[in-house]
Order: sequence, then structure tokens, then C-alpha cells
Amino acid sequence: MKKRLRLTSGASTGRAEALNPEPAPADEALLDAYSRAVINAVEKVSPAVVNIEARSGERGGRPQEVAGTGSGLIFTPDGFILTNSHVVHQARQIAVTLADGRRFPAELLGEDPDSDLAVLRIHAANLQSARLGDSSALRVGQLVIAIGNPLGFQTTVTAGVVSALGRSLRSMSGRLINQVIQTDAALNPGNSGGPLVNSRGEVVGVNTAVIMGAQGLCFAIPINTAKYVAGLLIKEGKIRRSYIGLGGQNMPLPRRLVRLHKLAVTQGVLVITLEAGGPGQKAGLRVGDVVVGFDGHAVAEIDDLHRLLTEEKIGKSSSLKVLREREMINLVIVPEEFRFRR
Repeated sequence: MKKRLRLTSGASTGRAEALNPEPAPADEALLDAYSRAVINAVEKVSPAVVNIEARSGERGGRPQEVAGTGSGLIFTPDGFILTNSHVVHQARQIAVTLADGRRFPAELLGEDPDSDLAVLRIHAANLQSARLGDSSALRVGQLVIAIGNPLGFQTTVTAGVVSALGRSLRSMSGRLINQVIQTDAALNPGNSGGPLVNSRGEVVGVNTAVIMGAQGLCFAIPINTAKYVAGLLIKEGKIRRSYIGLGGQNMPLPRRLVRLHKLAVTQGVLVITLEAGGPGQKAGLRVGDVVVGFDGHAVAEIDDLHRLLTEEKIGKSSSLKVLREREMINLVIVPEEFRFRR
């Protein structure tokens, strides 16, 4: 005999709920929520965004050639401003225009071309500063907003997402900037130095570069890097790094030499040029040598050397492991302080 199953009223209700779930939020509501997030973030940060005009010369007491224009961010109430090094590099005069239209001369406290960051100072009352966030908390796909002055259009807002994290970008000094944020929030010339902001109105990056000819490939220096660099620039006016005075390129090594010398790398840095009187030349380095180690660390490429040549190495005797034809040579080298020139 077949048993008949009787649905209780409770079971019927559950079935009805399963067949008729709660209606999804309307598209208009989602778009309104997105718009509110962008609006709130912009209202918090835009009063702290400034326009920067740098001039490189003076004639008859009047500034002449414009060296660069860009954006900046007031990050303390007493007038400290964060921007890009390439915006103000070699500027003799710098003027800052606030979001409220006031204009002030600015002092360059320090710059670091290796991270493309600089700190300015203005003396003005009633300044609004932005809140700095934590770039390590960013996630790919997260909403971000860029604010700046592209092509002279003051306080322009664009929005997008974090496209990727942990990118590397070559600075104008030749060193790599690590942990760079990639975003598709549109940037244009003049956005440089402006803030990249999350939906809570916290600054998470400093906009620095676009890939010309591409769309949606824009980059920002993480704000955690900027905090560290800005602190040193305010305190000391510069960030010290060491160098050994060689120009080189990455070069694969023959397998027989890797096996013969039991190397931890399969390529090294081929020395192409040496600075006259530089640390490398003084140490006995020659054009044609291949650097494979520095101070106990394996060196496979130029960027490995850049990462190892820190402030602590300045004036300190260090070991340089070099392949010269088939022979392995250990040199003693004393790195010197790097001074960027362009």
C-alpha cells in the first residue's frame, strides 16, 4: 500500500518561500548605493586636493618656464603636502592652489625619485587634510576613486576598481617601485600626485603613472610606502641609498658554469659600463664581468642589486661575487651614496 504524504501548513509555507525568494534589489538602488559611496568619499577628500605648478627658471624677478604641473594632497592640518617627485623635480619655484581657490608659495622639503614621492609645505590657515588609510588592506576588485587636476581641470573625479596588487614600476631613477597598485580609474597628465581613495574616504595610494597608448592601465604608489617615505623626507629631506657605479644588463649563464661553481642563480648582471672613479672601478670590477652575488646574497638581475644597495651599505666594505670568463672572483667593494641626477 502506498502511503500518502500530507504537507503541513509549515511545509507549504517553506515551499512557497523557496519558489518565491525575496526580490533582488533593483538596479536603481544598487547604482544609488554606488553613487553615494563615491560622493561621500569625494566630499571627504577633495578639499585636501591641491593643484601644483612648478617653475624651473626666473627672469627679471618673474618665474618663467613651467617645469611641471600636477596634483597633491594635504595630509596634515599644518600644511604638509604629498605629491610625486617628477612633478616638482628641479623646480626653483612651486605654487600651490587649494580647492577653495587660495594660492600659496610652497617649499620643497624633500623628494625621493626612487619612489617618485615628494613632500611640500605651505603656510596657510584653515587647511583641510585627508585621512590616510592602509594600503595593505586593499583587495583586487575593490572600488577606488582618483581625484586630481588632469590637464588643468581642477578637482576631477574618476572611479574604478583595483585591477591588481603587487605590481612593480620603473621610477625615473631606474630603480623599481615595488608593491604598486594597478587601477582602471582613469588618469591623465596632471593627475600625478593626487590621491587614490577607497569608499570610506581614506587615501590608499598616490597616483603616479599611466601607460600611454593604453586604456585602463594606471598606477598608484601605496600609501603605506608614502607614509614611510614622507616621514623620512620631513625629518631628513632625503632618503639615502647606496650604489656601486656600474651599468649592466641581465644575462643568462651557461649551464656548465652554473654547475661548475654551484651557483644559486641561472643568470647574472653583465657589466657594460663602469663609472670613472666609482666604487666598482675602485674595487677592480671590469667591463665584461658578470655579477652573481653581493654581500652573501645571490644576484640574478639588476633589480636584485637595487634591493640590496640600501642606506646601511654606504661606506661599508661588502663582498661582490663575479664571474670573469670561467673564473669565480670575490671582490671587496665599498658602496657610496647614490645622488640622482637628470
